[in-house]
Amino acid sequence: MDNRHLVLVTGPARSGKSEWAENLADQSNRSVIYVATAADYPEDEEWQTRIQSHQQRRPTNWQTIHAPMDLAKTIQAQPKSVCLLIDSLGTWLTNILDQDAALWADTLKTLLKALTQAECQIIVVGEETGWGVVPGYPLGRRFRDRMGELLRQIGAISDQVYLVSAGYALNLKALGTYVTPMVSSDGPERV
Repeated sequence: MDNRHLVLVTGPARSGKSEWAENLADQSNRSVIYVATAADYPEDEEWQTRIQSHQQRRPTNWQTIHAPMDLAKTIQAQPKSVCLLIDSLGTWLTNILDQDAALWADTLKTLLKALTQAECQIIVVGEETGWGVVPGYPLGRRFRDRMGELLRQIGAISDQVYLVSAGYALNLKALGTYVTPMVSSDGPERV
């Protein structure tokens, strides 16, 4: 991962994005702290199987922190000597999706501030959504819009941005051109 400070790894479901992020963390030559953002649903067997799959893939010497809600505070508490691997933004967003537009704007601002001020290396995994169908219900549209906004803003401050699709990682910062927003995201939330 060289001496990069902030890396965003994004892509669709089951694309290999978590594995790519884990490889980058392993190559960091730092102690890795894995930040799990999933809420625990012990009654959901399929969810538990997914969590176990992630746990079994990780090296045993990695520390795990559970941060399903206050991600910014978790980031701020880490020493500069570590590599922080946050997996995933979509799961974290689901946990706070009921926030109204004003609270969400504050939460996003606080998270971005924590990411830019952190002294440790950070790798963030986030899910791409909204590549096609517009969700037919307000909560689905809220998730899609907030996830897109979250990825775009984190991508803008990241040293590297990887898109992982079909098991291949592309460094978008090296290959692409940033698209400057035409309209401020401070406006009313789309529903």
